[in-house]
Amino acid sequence: MALFLSICPIVLLIYLMVKRNALPSYVALPLTAALIFILQLTYFGSDFTLVAANMIAGLGDVLTPITVIFGAILFNRFSEVSGVTDTMRKWLGNINPNSVAQLMIIGWAFAFMIEGASGFGTPAAIAAPILVGLGFNPLKVALLALVMNSVPVSFGAVGTPTWFGMGPLLKDGLINDEQVLQIGQISAFIHSVVAFIIPVIALRLVVTWKEIRANLIFIYISIFACVIPYFIIAQFNYEFPALVAGAIGLLVSVWVANKGIGLAKTENTLGHNKVTFGEVAKALLPTGLLIVLLILTRIQQLPFKALMNDTTTWIASSLGFANFEISQGLIFALKNILGTNVATSYKLLYVPALIPFVVSVLICLPIFAVSSRNSAEIFSTSLSQVKKPFLALLGALIMVKLMLIGGKESMVQIIGQSFAEYTGQYWTLFASYLGAIGAFFSGSNTVSNLTFGTVQYATASQVGLSVTLILALQSVGGAMGNMVCINNIVAVCSVLGIDKQEGNIIKKTVVPMFVYGVISAAAAIFIVPLVYNL
Repeated sequence: MALFLSICPIVLLIYLMVKRNALPSYVALPLTAALIFILQLTYFGSDFTLVAANMIAGLGDVLTPITVIFGAILFNRFSEVSGVTDTMRKWLGNINPNSVAQLMIIGWAFAFMIEGASGFGTPAAIAAPILVGLGFNPLKVALLALVMNSVPVSFGAVGTPTWFGMGPLLKDGLINDEQVLQIGQISAFIHSVVAFIIPVIALRLVVTWKEIRANLIFIYISIFACVIPYFIIAQFNYEFPALVAGAIGLLVSVWVANKGIGLAKTENTLGHNKVTFGEVAKALLPTGLLIVLLILTRIQQLPFKALMNDTTTWIASSLGFANFEISQGLIFALKNILGTNVATSYKLLYVPALIPFVVSVLICLPIFAVSSRNSAEIFSTSLSQVKKPFLALLGALIMVKLMLIGGKESMVQIIGQSFAEYTGQYWTLFASYLGAIGAFFSGSNTVSNLTFGTVQYATASQVGLSVTLILALQSVGGAMGNMVCINNIVAVCSVLGIDKQEGNIIKKTVVPMFVYGVISAAAAIFIVPLVYNL
């Protein structure tokens, strides 16, 4: 019964979002959260104060994704008003008007690099509007962006899902530093195998098989340009595989497209609207500024990351229902909410919202001579676009918080442990899907690893499977779960102005996610043991 009631809300949520006359996410998610609230207070017998504290924490947690969405919308609105989008469209069209080339350069290589620098859903938020500006259908672009943003995710935000997501296991002495590196090595290997197929599946969501076949050589040049350095770097480092490999892949893809290598000849429908080097350089300035700020604030060897994550208390006071603190790194936190150990925090400087999005826009407004009236319109329009995403994400995060109540007896853990118990020795076939479930709930590969890492470790130990291999599959699963995770779908729909299509998107992206898991399991069973002597 506990398993049934734990799974029931998820099934209901999916049904509400994919049925005929589907409910929008900003209605379906709060309704699901309300159902879980009732279940927690009745069947699961959770303390009301603890449930209420988690709901308040969910309200605090929503600040992270909603401010990232606001920042992305703001940046894209600025790009439209300032003429950046139009210049980029002409420039990319002149590099090569071939639609497959544009999709691979922006949707694959560029997004690969951005994921390595930031994560937090920023790749789709930055790359997708550029593709829409080039004339691609917004819904199809959303699908492509979600599916493409999977391979680099285990090393997104400078490797956070790997080194931080596996942190509790390392801290408890269950694994060591060498195993964390090997988890990264195996994850990269499995992702690299799947990369032979997934980008092609993503392209098919936008273009025809005929167009894919005609440009297959270029497609695989672009794939290998990212994947080969990605795999090599992961063998000795788990922070920079996606970031460095994405940059290499982007440069190679642009150069090859400019030469027309492996691409079918395509008529330039933009005409011969040449843009000068100065115009291109100016149009690339905002995006370049974004990337530079992301890199500077994510590399551990530089001082900025530590400063922005400094938890040393600067200001502290009591709000009655919780303790309020502001750290020296401008981390706003509510602790001991309603007298419990539940807490929430918001990293003003580190969350990729104020820096880099808002700061980049504020710097570029005078450079592009945007009037004060248009500047005000950019901010007001962006704010109005985050109202519905706020409700959807609030419902999603409260849902997650409530399903995590109870520790090892929580609804999420019941689902994970039951799956592991029923599959036994065959767990290798399903391990990645548990990681995907974690990402579906939380919207994060890192949180998925934090949530299910211990379940995966215990299962592997109990049935005699390689702990390192199973944890690598967990990390891979958390990455492939990005395709169906509610947070990412709401974010990309919000940025592109797509309304009431979340259910349709899930129905289409769940197929490549399933394929991802099948290939991952096959690689883990037949190839990985030979390569890594497991």
